[in-house]
Amino acid sequence: MNLFASVSEAFLLGFPALFSIVNPLAGAIIFNEVTAGRNHRDRLILARRVAVNSAAVILISLWAGSYILSFFGISLNALRLAGGLVVAARAYQMLTAPEAHEERKQAQAAQATAEAEVIPEDISSIAFFPLTLPFTTGPGTIAVAVALGTQHPASGAPLAAFFSGLSLAALAMALLIWIAYATADRLGALLGETGRRVVARLAAFILLGIGVQIMLSGAIPVLHQALHG
Repeated sequence: MNLFASVSEAFLLGFPALFSIVNPLAGAIIFNEVTAGRNHRDRLILARRVAVNSAAVILISLWAGSYILSFFGISLNALRLAGGLVVAARAYQMLTAPEAHEERKQAQAAQATAEAEVIPEDISSIAFFPLTLPFTTGPGTIAVAVALGTQHPASGAPLAAFFSGLSLAALAMALLIWIAYATADRLGALLGETGRRVVARLAAFILLGIGVQIMLSGAIPVLHQALHG
């Protein structure tokens, strides 16, 4: 497999998973509610800062998450099984009870609004917490990123290609967050409540499949080793 194909494969693994868990379209609608009291310039600044912060959170989780856990003696296959299980469980919850997931996002939005009212002139006070973490890239996103990182090859060019593809997926995700949040008022009017729910269910179904695939990548080597002694 050539370098371009390896990078593309990693990108196509990472981007749908990140898009499904972050769901910038649904997030943009709530972001629009949170920043309703701010002028257009402030909203653009917030959208850019949230996108940059989100890229940092995802990239750190992708690159370092699996290695940090491995440092504590957790095997790669165990990481894949645990990470895939967390991703699949979160996706199933989003698929079967999207209203509960939306209510949790609304609660985070209310917290962000409260922070904004305390220090209305300080944009940076809410750009990272809670708008980036946990509102945009919360524990679910971190779990997905760490689980994706466990798929890496051992070393050499395949390893570099793998993380290059995932990094591109993270940057593409951050760009989508920026665009979606910067145009949040228009997206809210365009999608409406029904459109938002359709997007959320489709994203959850894709994420469920990715979670199962990550679990299989950890379970197959373990079963192979057990069967062959």
